[in-house]
Amino acid sequence: MKRILYFLLVLAILIAIPLSPVVSSKAQESASFKVAVAAICADVVDREPVNAGNTFKASLGKLYCFTTIIGAHSPTEISHVWYFGDTERAKVNLAINTYSWRTYSSKIIQMHEIGDWHVDVLGPEGKLLKTIEFKITP
Repeated sequence: MKRILYFLLVLAILIAIPLSPVVSSKAQESASFKVAVAAICADVVDREPVNAGNTFKASLGKLYCFTTIIGAHSPTEISHVWYFGDTERAKVNLAINTYSWRTYSSKIIQMHEIGDWHVDVLGPEGKLLKTIEFKITP
């Protein structure tokens, strides 16, 4: 009986040791994963936001949500969730492939969509990382 218990204990230790870096690595990644730059802008040129702001005319037609994400220790994914008021209008999943990664999504704005908007930037597990508020005017 003692031999079986000893064998099971050794087996449990051998299984647990290789798994422990994975657990601490995931905890470390979620702690350091953050939005370094976030902007709503009229365009993205050479991987940089152009004409960023918080108020835009509806006649512009299309806006971009630009983010720089830092802290990813392995390839992962974030989401940009676009809201008009409290209504979700679009959700875009975006790949994050290195420790520091710039990415963006876009949304066509209709002429009648005047008012308050925001984009929620969600992390790999759906955790809210940042909210970017902006307004569309006539």
